[in-house]
Amino acid sequence: MEKIKVVSLFSGCGGMDLGLEGGFNFLGQKYPKLPFKILYAIDNDFYAVSMYNSNFLHRCELKDVKDIIPYNLPNHHLLIGGFPCQSFSISAQNPPRLGYKDERGKLFFEMINILKVKQPKFFIAENVKGLLSANKKKAFPMIISEFEKAGYHIKYKLLNSSDYGIPQKRERIFIIGFRDIDSYLNFEFPTPTTKSGKKVKLKLVIDKEADKNEKWFFSKRAVDGMMRVREKMNKGREQDLEQQCNTISSHLSKMSLNSTDPVLKINGKFRRFTPREAANIQSFPKNFKLESVSENRQYKAIGNAVPPVMMWHIANSLNLLINSKEKNQKKLYYEKPKQLNLFEFANL
Repeated sequence: MEKIKVVSLFSGCGGMDLGLEGGFNFLGQKYPKLPFKILYAIDNDFYAVSMYNSNFLHRCELKDVKDIIPYNLPNHHLLIGGFPCQSFSISAQNPPRLGYKDERGKLFFEMINILKVKQPKFFIAENVKGLLSANKKKAFPMIISEFEKAGYHIKYKLLNSSDYGIPQKRERIFIIGFRDIDSYLNFEFPTPTTKSGKKVKLKLVIDKEADKNEKWFFSKRAVDGMMRVREKMNKGREQDLEQQCNTISSHLSKMSLNSTDPVLKINGKFRRFTPREAANIQSFPKNFKLESVSENRQYKAIGNAVPPVMMWHIANSLNLLINSKEKNQKKLYYEKPKQLNLFEFANL
């Protein structure tokens, strides 16, 4: 089968791209290679790019997406990216229009510009659940409208990582665009692979050796301070090892007990996750290299990533659609036209 050519924006350390390519293992489960080939990847974070380039044969370019000239990009079938969403606003115009509060808010439009110029067959965009309610629920419909104006039929769905063999309750919105209506009508989002009673437990990805290292534990002073305001602040969210972890984020790099980030409680003492545990929670395989950057940079990159296993299921669903279309086209091409006999011809 011919490779499906891909351009990757906002690539980070490569969670989305790894899931798209496949060919890795997680918790004893194999996620086979998929027929996607990344022709071009880009991110403006030096440390995330360093991690990316430690783990892929192709290279990720260190560059601001605003500096891309769409016409210069390679032709591709699929555009992917998790565009930043913190800075959207609804401009005070009549009618209201999608605007931005700072430079990050412009990045969505860079993705739109590429779609308009290159017109790939598909795109996949990922974002936080909060995008659905941003600007009193006005931003999301306008974002969908911008994608439609670029020439795409849109499907979107809020997916939870814990439904797909990942030990984390991470809800993200996936937006998929299709240039042709047939693909749009036939695409189906992946069916959950783990039911509520059989979801992967956090304890399966925790490093027991880390329990022996004081480096990962909070000081008594930090714990006492948190306890004094715990009822008021609702912080210090210790995790149940028998359940799935709360969402981890880039905040892990600056985590304190007064943050909303998940922590562990081991023998009455609080500790944070190691970078490798954070990667495990995000479903990165064990052989994914983290050490090219500092631990704080590892936390940030891993926390910002799309879980590879989650992306694999999305990519596999798209692959199944493409395979089905190709088989139908071949069937039509090779099917011989029916030969009419003289009686049938006379009665047409």
